[in-house]
Amino acid sequence: MSYRVVVGQGSCGIAAGAAKVYDVLADALSQSDVTLHIAGCIGMCWLEPIVDIYCDDALAMRLVKMNAEAAKAVADACKAGDLSALVPYAITEEDAAFLSQQTRIVLRNCGIIDPESLESALQAGAYTALSKVLSAEDGMSPEAVIACIKESGLAGRGGAGFPTWFKWNAARQSAGEEKYLICNADEGDPGAFMDRAVIESDPHALIEGMLIGAYAIGAKEAVVYVRAEYPLAIKRLNAAIEQARQAGFVGQNIMGSGFSCEFRVKAGAGAFVCGEETALIESLEGKRGMPRLKPPFPAAAGYWQQPSNINNVETFANVAWIINHGGAAFAAMGTERSKGTKVFALTGKIKRGGLVEIPMGKTLRDVIFGIGGGIRDGRAFQAVQMGGPSGGCIPAALLDTVIDYQALAATGAIMGSGGMVVMDDTTCMVAMAKFFLDFTAKESCGKCVHCRIGTKRMQEILARMTEGKGEAGDIELLEELCLAVKDGALCGLGQTAPNPVLSAIRYFRPQFEAHVMEQRCPAHACTALLQYHIDADACRGCTLCAKKCPVHAISGEVKSAHVIDRSVCIRCGQCKASCKFGAIIVE
Repeated sequence: MSYRVVVGQGSCGIAAGAAKVYDVLADALSQSDVTLHIAGCIGMCWLEPIVDIYCDDALAMRLVKMNAEAAKAVADACKAGDLSALVPYAITEEDAAFLSQQTRIVLRNCGIIDPESLESALQAGAYTALSKVLSAEDGMSPEAVIACIKESGLAGRGGAGFPTWFKWNAARQSAGEEKYLICNADEGDPGAFMDRAVIESDPHALIEGMLIGAYAIGAKEAVVYVRAEYPLAIKRLNAAIEQARQAGFVGQNIMGSGFSCEFRVKAGAGAFVCGEETALIESLEGKRGMPRLKPPFPAAAGYWQQPSNINNVETFANVAWIINHGGAAFAAMGTERSKGTKVFALTGKIKRGGLVEIPMGKTLRDVIFGIGGGIRDGRAFQAVQMGGPSGGCIPAALLDTVIDYQALAATGAIMGSGGMVVMDDTTCMVAMAKFFLDFTAKESCGKCVHCRIGTKRMQEILARMTEGKGEAGDIELLEELCLAVKDGALCGLGQTAPNPVLSAIRYFRPQFEAHVMEQRCPAHACTALLQYHIDADACRGCTLCAKKCPVHAISGEVKSAHVIDRSVCIRCGQCKASCKFGAIIVE
């Protein structure tokens, strides 16, 4: 019996202290026969750092929320051959259900294999699909690969949901000797981290999917455009590309097939607009990231005006599985019009946040209250924001909405790349809309007037509302501006920027009206609209609130009810936080 200890080393795990846990284990196990390895992110972010113990290649115990002291206990237990002392650190059955309720294709190896080891990836089946495609005896022609992807029903997972096979076929049929395959890993949505986790945890899945795509369209060069803010992902991807090159999977005459494809990684400048495919191409060419007019589309004239195909990380990570299992197997999951699985980054006011992969057709309730465990601190669910700055808010009344492209679009939201931000009843929906308009106004490239000016004007109106300066007619003016920007903007960023505002007004109009007509925030979240006062019957005159007030707005005698001078109060909340008697009332 031999033990193998694996420490989760995705960015989330490292941020939570996994590197220190690994160092302690490395030192404690250095003179033992217990082997120590790393893995990427398994997706259970709220439990990091995570340590898995394998016995004879079977998972014996998963330990969560580890620290240096617990790591020493792990080393001692493994060396002694008795894991019973580690039970207090073991994952609970309730938390383990987070994974058992998922169907993992894209995330199949995440948190399991060593992302820095080609051997670990090969043991998990990496490059078997590429071998199947390029086999000299019974390989697949480019047309056969595209037909398999078509049968699968795989749609682009970057947000638009456009059929992958159609884009591949268009690029293949375009005239030109030089063709390019590009991966859009410019993951810019607030709250989204799916692409980062896949690259950090299973980079060879991306490389293999891109190689198959390059073969299908006839490309000899593949480029991965990654956000520069993802240094660990870039490091591991570059290392994986070099490993694949040394093994003969990347470069010239791959696997003796005559097919050649070179890889390179481009660190993006961090502009959200570069997630739009033509702006991404401009950035790749060394220009400022600004969208191009379409047509021509990239399939006809993309990178350096040559036929190019762009898909995102999740799309490519599905490809090898589809080739190995057949298009029909992938199409058997999901709904009639949305096939396969989808990865989501579940964040916000949720008990169990992290990476979730489910078949299309599950409901929002299945994910938020089933896999995610519901709302933190016993609060009430108010809405879920999907699709990032291009998406919209879905209220509690629509929790049973099916997760597929068409059903989500009908609510006013979109699937997007997979961000799923959960909000409870303490979230102000006006402030939420302002947050996304702040983001899109700053990220607008400025090329077209509607986006450059329109998003700024919308942001200003929303800011007025949250500051108690809203005016009659502001809501209607917002709606008018939203429609004008949607109709007139050049690219997807501007065309979809109004979505969070329109959906918030559609489902939470009373909150907007309260801000404008009553200068009141129902969620008690907009500081400028709050009013603090002291309940004379509950106040014991302990003077603690007066001592904590930074502007001396509270007065009163010891053992007598205190009062707040609202003209001086800055609404910092220190008084309420310090009061032990619940006497501070916020309205």
